[in-house]
Amino acid sequence: MQRLFEGHRLTPTQRRIAHCMVRRASDAPFLSSVELAELAGVSQPSVTRFAVALGFDGYPALRRHLREVAPADAEQEEAGETYNEYQQAVRAEIENLQHLSELLADPGPVERAGRLLAGSRPLPVLGLRAASSQARGFGYFAAKVHPDVRVLDEGGSMLLDRIDSARRAGATALMCFALPRHPKECVEALAYAGAQGLTVVTVADSAFAPVAKHSDLLLPAAIGSGLSFDTVCAPMLLGRVLLEAMCDELPDAQARLEEFDVRAAARGLFVE
Repeated sequence: MQRLFEGHRLTPTQRRIAHCMVRRASDAPFLSSVELAELAGVSQPSVTRFAVALGFDGYPALRRHLREVAPADAEQEEAGETYNEYQQAVRAEIENLQHLSELLADPGPVERAGRLLAGSRPLPVLGLRAASSQARGFGYFAAKVHPDVRVLDEGGSMLLDRIDSARRAGATALMCFALPRHPKECVEALAYAGAQGLTVVTVADSAFAPVAKHSDLLLPAAIGSGLSFDTVCAPMLLGRVLLEAMCDELPDAQARLEEFDVRAAARGLFVE
C-alpha cells in the first residue's frame, strides 16, 4: 500500500489519510469514504480529493483497486482458513518484515544513514514516549562502537537544550525513532534540529508520518496495529540494520567490541 502512495505530491491532509490507510491496511479496502474520513480525522471530500490525487476517478475506484491487491490472507479467510487475533498479529508482523526485506533490496539509503551516523560526534538519538525504548536500545548498542552517543528519550523544556549541546559539541546528524502516536514535541524537536543544521535520519512507521517533512532521510518500517498496543518488530530490526551499517563505517568498531568482551570477561559481567 505504501508503494501506491509513493511518488505522489500529497498535501498534509492527504498524507494524514495515507498514513491512516497504511496503519489500517487490512481494513482499508472495505472502508467507506465516510468511515475513512472519521478514522483519519478529515472531511469526506478530502478523501475523494485524495483518491483523485492518486490518479483514480474517485474513492470507489481506489477502494476497488485495494480489494484487487488485497493480501493473500484475505483470500485464505474467504476459503475458510481463519486465524485468531493473536495469530493475526503475528502474521501481520511477518508481512511487515517481508516488506522491510523488499525495501532493503536497495541498501543505498541504509548505507548513507550509516555514514551520517558514524560521522557525527557526538551522535544524539531521539525517541519519545512509545519510541523511547527504540532510542534506548539503539543507543545502548551504538555506544559500544561509537565514542559519544547521547540518548534523548525524555521531553520537556530541556530537550532543545540537549540538542543545542550536542550541536555545539560537534554533532552533524541526529538519529530519530518515531512511532504512533506521534508526540507533537518530537515533531517540533526535529524541526529545531534541522534549523540548527543537523541532518535528521528517522525510522518511522510510514513514509507519510508527521515527522517526514522534518527528516532528511526517512526509513519506513511498518508497525502492527491489531492488538491493544502496537507491535514494532520491523522498526526494531531496522534499527539493528542501521547499527550494522554504522559499524561498517567505523574502522575501529570491531576493536571496540573485542575490547569490551575482554573487559566484560575480566569483570565477570555475564553468566555463561
